[in-house]
Amino acid sequence: MKETSEEKLEGSSPRYSELFSPTDYRYSVPDLLPFLSEDAYVKYKGKVEAALARQLAKRGICSKKVSNEIEKAVEGISAEEVYAEERRIKHDVRALVNVIRSKISDEAKPFVHLTATSYDIVDTANALRIKDAISRVVIPDLIKLENALIELTLKYSKTTQIGRTHGQHAEPITLGFFTSFYVSRLGQRIEKISSAIEDLSGKFAGAVGVYGPLSLMVDDPEQFESDLLDSLGLKPSEVSTQIVQPEPMTDLLHSIVSTFGVIANFARDARHLQRTEISEISEEFSPDQVGSSTMPQKRNPINFENVESMWKKFMPQMITVYMDQISEHQRDLTNSLSQRYVPELIVAFDYAVRRLTRTIWNEKSRKPRLLVDLEMLDKNLKMSSDKILSEPLYILLSIAGHPDAHETVRKIVQESIRSKKSFLEVIKSNGDLSQYLDRIPKSYLKVIDDPANYRGIAVEKSIKIAESWKKKLSKFQSNHPV
Repeated sequence: MKETSEEKLEGSSPRYSELFSPTDYRYSVPDLLPFLSEDAYVKYKGKVEAALARQLAKRGICSKKVSNEIEKAVEGISAEEVYAEERRIKHDVRALVNVIRSKISDEAKPFVHLTATSYDIVDTANALRIKDAISRVVIPDLIKLENALIELTLKYSKTTQIGRTHGQHAEPITLGFFTSFYVSRLGQRIEKISSAIEDLSGKFAGAVGVYGPLSLMVDDPEQFESDLLDSLGLKPSEVSTQIVQPEPMTDLLHSIVSTFGVIANFARDARHLQRTEISEISEEFSPDQVGSSTMPQKRNPINFENVESMWKKFMPQMITVYMDQISEHQRDLTNSLSQRYVPELIVAFDYAVRRLTRTIWNEKSRKPRLLVDLEMLDKNLKMSSDKILSEPLYILLSIAGHPDAHETVRKIVQESIRSKKSFLEVIKSNGDLSQYLDRIPKSYLKVIDDPANYRGIAVEKSIKIAESWKKKLSKFQSNHPV
């Protein structure tokens, strides 16, 4: 995995005076540049133009020599020259066409963009480059994070931790059970993203989607469209207007944003477990790292905070994606600006995935980077060990025949809190309970002796989840090598 620009700040610096977005100079993912940069966008549109020329040649509409010439010209185009031409003529796709035409013979010029409308090129190029970016970079990065969570789950499957609900101590779980929850959630999201990219579609149906130009040249315009898109690894939209149906892209971006929510949730949980008064886990702190500009003792959870902060910034972009589903009649231009920000969402998401992975796992040593304080885990468990007994006691009393065990135990807990006596002391002083306690098998009372025993099947469940997703990941890794 290549380092992000934030890790390379000591190396060659971008021209900060010319950059507006922190995504460019602080939170970028260089591995995504071949797919999501402006230069990549132009080149992907060029790929579609080249695919069109090849298809025209296959149909005998132009020669193979002409299609080869167009394809070679496309390989040499750059965003700079296309955007320079766009500034002159005020049209992005026609600017691309003009630049390609400027590099080829008069014989080949008539066949550039022949029968195409702008969004045959734009929508197809966007689907193709986003599919490539997700498949080749984002999913492999998600697999790395999932593997890291699986390893943490297996390592700490037997490490007892106090469970929490509403910010309050609840009942014992294990640290591995805590992470297995995210193994499952993230794994299911990877499945959704993997499925969603296969549904992305392109189009080659003309200005209003009825294949007007193509029907002047071929007898089977739908087959022409299908063959062209198949050569690019895409399928055609079932029916298009001037644009493809927006739902496949909407579904993909929803799956990305919902996955963003999963990792942000983990980051929030981990950040709170790093609070001074909890201190069960913490981020690794390098020798030269500074936690505060004024308080030398500070060790802030900056990576967990960064991941959640990134989610806060980009999650609302999904609202714009939903708004981009709406287009009047065969097409309007209200999504032409907003959809240009989709790559930034993907870059920010992948950056957050990589940052979280680096925070919890050292890929070189194959060991956790997340620091776990076993003493604090035990201390926090013991802090509530007395009251933890209330649930198993009420269950056991009910099994033993007590007519109102829950209310009785609730009153005992309240008396313990009020009198500052231990829960067990109050139970022993309650003579009414002895007849029911005597009916409970001794083997069941082991949870009374040690609350750590009252963690159900947390160990077994966490291992089961980890091993299950380990097997499922092999399917993804064959299609998306890490």
